[in-house]
Amino acid sequence: PVPRRRQAGGVRTIVLNNPRRRNALSLPMLQSLRRDLLHDVKSRELRVIVIAAEGPVFCSGHDLKELSSEDDVKHHSQVFELCAEVMTLIQKLPVPVIAKVNGLATAAGCQLVASCDIAVASEKSQFATPGVNIGLFCSTPAVALGRSLPRKVALEMLFTGEPLSAHEALMHGLVSKVVPEDKLEEETMKISQKICESSKSVLALGKATFYRQITQDLDTAYKITTKVMVDNLTLRDGQEGIEAFVQKRKPVWSH
Repeated sequence: PVPRRRQAGGVRTIVLNNPRRRNALSLPMLQSLRRDLLHDVKSRELRVIVIAAEGPVFCSGHDLKELSSEDDVKHHSQVFELCAEVMTLIQKLPVPVIAKVNGLATAAGCQLVASCDIAVASEKSQFATPGVNIGLFCSTPAVALGRSLPRKVALEMLFTGEPLSAHEALMHGLVSKVVPEDKLEEETMKISQKICESSKSVLALGKATFYRQITQDLDTAYKITTKVMVDNLTLRDGQEGIEAFVQKRKPVWSH
């Protein structure tokens, strides 16, 4: 099974749908996820991407059967390189990506949540990097985890493999919101629809700039964002938004 993709009202939902294998990020799953993320991504109709999953496990990480000694180093490299490509792709896309988590997210599955721009989780969700317990330290998940969590929290997860509850994940910044399971769809769509009300071109510029400046020192970050603010004013939607505000009307975005 590969992810299912559907789109309506500007929102594309990608559903990991291999619950029997705990939605593991096998090579075919990663290849399909990359295709679904990139599909017609520049279309004006696409405004938000939501990544969801079937079953009690959001994503268990890599398929360990693909990492056995039966496969060679070239195959192992292909798996990890493609996974890294998908994770970095999420932040390079011109639209916000939301993880809709209802269950357990472990290892590269936890990495997937940490890589998304926004994460909404049900109260029953848990997050862990238990690779150390099977002799495979979660080094690549640590990249996303270390950029989402305080260092000591991330390292405790990595060293012990113990899970964070949904509320602990919220407290430390791994997820954006925690809601009851029966409210998860409603809350995710509420955020998605709010995003859809804004200009796609403005959001694309803002997202790219956020990730560009966040790794810089303070002075460099302000130099980058000062220029981008000026660039933003040259966008048709930048001027439309200001004119609409002054004229006390709803903006008509060109995207």
